[in-house]
Amino acid sequence: MAPAVLGIKPPSPSCDSAANINSSHLAGETELSKSKFSQTLQTSMPSSAHQTRIVTDETTIDVLENNGPALRAQHWVLNPPRPPGLWDELKNTVSETFLSHGEKFKSLVKQPVSGTISMLGTLFPILVWGRDYTVAKFKRDLLAGLTLASLCIPQSIGYATLAKLDPQYGLYTSVVPPLIYAFMGTSREIAIGPVAVVSLLLSSMIQKLEDPEANPVAYTRLVLTVTFFAGLFQAAFGFLRLGFLVDFLSHAAIVGFMGGAAVVIGLQQLKGLLGLTHFTVKTDIVSVLEVIFKSFHNSWSPYNFILGSSFLTFLLITRFMGKRNKKIFWLPAIAPLISVILSTLIVFLTRADEHGVKIVKHIKGGLNPSSIHQLQFDSPHVSEVAKIGLIVAVIALAEAIAVGRSFASFKGYHIDGNKEMVAIGFMNIVGSLTSCYAATGSFSRSAVNFSAGCESAISNIVMAITVALSLELFTRLLYYTPTAILASIILSALPGLIDLNEAYKIWKVDKLDFLACIGAFLGVLFVSVEIGLLVAVMISFAKVLLNAIQPGIEDLGRILKWVDEKEDGEDCTKGNAKGRPKLVILDMSSLMNIDTSGIASLEELHKKLMLHGTELAMANPRWQVIDKLRLANFVNKTGGRIFLTVGEAMDAFL
Repeated sequence: MAPAVLGIKPPSPSCDSAANINSSHLAGETELSKSKFSQTLQTSMPSSAHQTRIVTDETTIDVLENNGPALRAQHWVLNPPRPPGLWDELKNTVSETFLSHGEKFKSLVKQPVSGTISMLGTLFPILVWGRDYTVAKFKRDLLAGLTLASLCIPQSIGYATLAKLDPQYGLYTSVVPPLIYAFMGTSREIAIGPVAVVSLLLSSMIQKLEDPEANPVAYTRLVLTVTFFAGLFQAAFGFLRLGFLVDFLSHAAIVGFMGGAAVVIGLQQLKGLLGLTHFTVKTDIVSVLEVIFKSFHNSWSPYNFILGSSFLTFLLITRFMGKRNKKIFWLPAIAPLISVILSTLIVFLTRADEHGVKIVKHIKGGLNPSSIHQLQFDSPHVSEVAKIGLIVAVIALAEAIAVGRSFASFKGYHIDGNKEMVAIGFMNIVGSLTSCYAATGSFSRSAVNFSAGCESAISNIVMAITVALSLELFTRLLYYTPTAILASIILSALPGLIDLNEAYKIWKVDKLDFLACIGAFLGVLFVSVEIGLLVAVMISFAKVLLNAIQPGIEDLGRILKWVDEKEDGEDCTKGNAKGRPKLVILDMSSLMNIDTSGIASLEELHKKLMLHGTELAMANPRWQVIDKLRLANFVNKTGGRIFLTVGEAMDAFL
C-alpha cells in the first residue's frame, strides 16, 4: 500500500485561514494518557525532517510536518495500545468481582494464603469490617435487631398472605436471606426480607399459571422456582457487570411504578379488612372495586372492618408520632407487634371468630425445611417462570440498591452495586432451597434499622435469630390472629411507597421523565403490574435512545488570531470571515466508542470536505475509537491527521 502524502498549504495572514472546529459531544468523560501511547511508539522522530514517516500497526503514513511536539503527540495517538480481548475482559471481570481493588490473580500464586484471604474478604465483607467490630457496636446492633424483629414478624406474615402463600413462608424468608446477606452484603443499614411490591408481583403473575386456592402446592412450587431464577439472574448481573440494565428502569419510572403498586396493594388488602371470602384474581382498580361493591350486599363482615380499621388508626397515629419525635422511633416499630398481640387476645377472649371475624388459624412451626425437591425445572411453565424470575430480579435489585444507597449516603460510605447484586442473588438462590420466596431490601424496615442506631449487618443476624426462635416457640400463639390486623399492618406501610413530592419534582425538572412516571403509575393501576412495568421500561428505553441518536453537536467556531491588516476594510470576525475553512477539527474527547455506522458517517464527511478543498483532523479520541478507525483503514484515508489535543492539531496546520 502506497503511503498517503498530505500536502498542507500555508495559511494566508488574513482570517480566511481560520479553522472551523466542530465538537461532537456524545456521552461520558475522557482522558488519554500519553504514557500509554508512548509504550507502543514504533518510530524514530527526526527533529529537522520536512517529511516524516509514521509507522502504525497496520498502516504507513507519510506526513509533512514542521512542528516537533505536534508530531510527537501525533505518534502517541496513532499508536495506542491494543484493546483487551474477550479473555482479558473476562479475566478482569472475575478479578474485580472476587479480588480486592488492585489485587491480581498472580498474588494467589505468589502468596496463596494472603491471596485467598483477600478473595474471601471480597466475597464476604464481614471478614474485613469484622476485624474492627467492638462490643459497643454489638450493643447497638442488638437493640436495632430486636426492634427490627418486632416489626418484621407481623409484616412478614402479612406479605406472605399478599403473595398468596401460607404465613410461615414470610417468616422463613426473614431467616435465611438476612443471614446470607449479612455475610456477603456491603450495606450496613439495609433490612432484608419480604416486601410488598415483590409479593404483589409474584401473586399477580404466578396465579395466571396456577390457582393458589385450587392447587396451593403447585403454586408454592412455582413461587420457589421463580425465586431461584430471580437469584440466578441477580448473581449473573453482578458477575457480568450488567448493573446498567437496572438503569433502564429510571428513577422516575420506579417512582410511578411504586406508587401504582402501593394503590393496588391497598386495594388487595380490602379483602382482609372487610373479611371477604371471594375476591378477584385481577389487580386492576376497576375489577377490584367492582368486586368490593358487589360484596357490600352480602358477604362482608362489619366486625372484621371495625377491628381492622381501629388498629389501622392506631398504627397510623404511632407512625405520625414517630416522624414528629425521633426519640420515640421505637414506637412505630413495635406498634405492629403490639397490634398483633392485642387483637389476638381480643379475638381469643371474645370468641369473635365465631361471629364472622376471620383468623389466621394454623401456622406451621419449626425452622425452614429444605425445598430442593420442590423446584420445578421440568414444568411446562418453565419459560414463563424464567421470565417472571427476570422481572422479579430487576425490581428487587432496583429497590434494594436504591434503599442501600440512600442510607449509605447519610453515613458517608459507598456500596458496591455489583457486589450487592451478587449478594442478593446468592441469598435468593439459597433461599429458594430453604422454603423462602424472593427477598430484597425493605425501605420501611431499613428506616427503622437506621433510626435504631445499627452499626453493621449484624442487626440482620439478630433479627433472623429472633424470627427463627419465634418460628420454634410462638407460632401456635398466633392461631387467633385476625386477618384484618395483617391487612391493617400492610396498609400502614403503604404511604412510604407513594412519593408525591418526588413526582412533583420530576414534573418540574423533566416532562419526559414525568411521562415515564405517570405511564408506569397508570399502567399498574388500570391494566396490570407487568404492563405497568413494561410501560415504564419502554418509556425509559425510548428516552435513552432519543438521547443517543440525537447527540449534541456544537460548532465552536473559527479560531481567531490577531492580525495587523484588514481586508476590504472589514473586521476579522466569525460573522464576516470570507472563504471556506481550510481545516475542520473534530473534538472527539466525549466520544466513548464508535461502530461501523459512525465510521461510515465519518467517511462521508471526509469525502464532502475533500470536494470543497477542506481537510479533516480529529483530536483527543479514545484508544478504542482509534483502534476501530485503523481497522477500517480510515486513519490512512485521512493521512493520519489525528492529534492528542485541538491545540496540537492547530499547531500542526498553522
